[in-house]
Amino acid sequence: MSFRNVAMFSGALIAGALAGSLMGPEPARAVAREMIELQRDVTSLLQGQKDLATQLTQDHTVMRTLVEQSGDSVGKLSATMSGLQKSVQDVQANSGARLDTMSTQVQGVSDNLEEIKSRLGKVNQQLVDLQNTVQSLDAKISGGAPAGGSVPATGTSTPATGGTATSSAGAPSADTLYSNGLRDITSGKYDLARSEFQDYLKYYGDTDLASNAQFYLGEIAYSQKQYSQAVSEYEKVLSNYPKSFKLAPARYKKGMALIELGQKSAGVRELREVVKRHPGSDEERRARAKLRELGVAVTAG
Repeated sequence: MSFRNVAMFSGALIAGALAGSLMGPEPARAVAREMIELQRDVTSLLQGQKDLATQLTQDHTVMRTLVEQSGDSVGKLSATMSGLQKSVQDVQANSGARLDTMSTQVQGVSDNLEEIKSRLGKVNQQLVDLQNTVQSLDAKISGGAPAGGSVPATGTSTPATGGTATSSAGAPSADTLYSNGLRDITSGKYDLARSEFQDYLKYYGDTDLASNAQFYLGEIAYSQKQYSQAVSEYEKVLSNYPKSFKLAPARYKKGMALIELGQKSAGVRELREVVKRHPGSDEERRARAKLRELGVAVTAG
C-alpha cells in the first residue's frame, strides 16, 4: 500500500471519527480511543514501509558490490588463464627444441657406433689379409726360397676398397674431421661443425661416412631454423647416396622442414614416402604421428 493510499484511508477514518464525536460525549470518547489506536497503527505502518525501503536499498548496494567483485574475479581468472596458456605454449616450444637437439645427439651417438663397427670390420679384414700373407710366405719358405734371394712380396695388403679414406695433403685425417664434427654438433657448436663436415665432404667425399656428413649439414641448418637450406642438404643425401642408412631420417627431416616453410602439401608427401619406404623404422612411427597431428591421412587417398 502506498503512502498516499494510507494517508487517504487515515483521513477518512479521522473524518468519520469526528463526525461520530458530534453525536454525543460517550461515543466521542470511544471514537477518540479508536483514533489514537489508528494513528499508532498508521505510524507503525509508515515506519515499516520506511524500514523496508532502507533494507531494499542496502540489499541493492550489497548485490551491486557482489556483481562488481564477481566481474573483477572473472577478469583476474581470464588473465590467469591467458598466462597459463602462454606458459604451456612456451613449454611446448622449448620441448620441441629440446627434442630436436636430443634427436641430433642420438643420431651422433648412433653414427659413432656405426663408425666403430666400420673400423672394426676394416681391422678384421686387415688381420685376415695379414694372416693370408704370413701363410703365403710360410708356404713359399717351406717350398724352398733361393738362398740370399728376396722373397716376393705377394699377398701384401693393398688399400682397402669400400670407403677407406686416404689422407689428403694438407688436410686433417678423415677420422679427425668426422669425430670433431660429431663432437661439435652434439655440443651445439653448429658453425664449427658445419665447416668440419664440409671439409670432410671436400677431401673424403667417396668414403662410407660421407652420407652421414651430408646429413649432418642438413641437421645443422634445421637446428638454426634455416629450413630452405636444410631441405637442400637433405635432398643431397637422398640424391647422392641411394644406399645410405640415413635415407629414412633425411626424408623425414626434409618433410618436417617443408612443413616449417609452410609447404604443407610437399611436407605431407615426404612423410607419406617415409611411411611407404621405411616401414618399421623410428622415422615411420614419427611420420605417422605427425600426419595424424596435421589431420591428414597416412596414405594418399
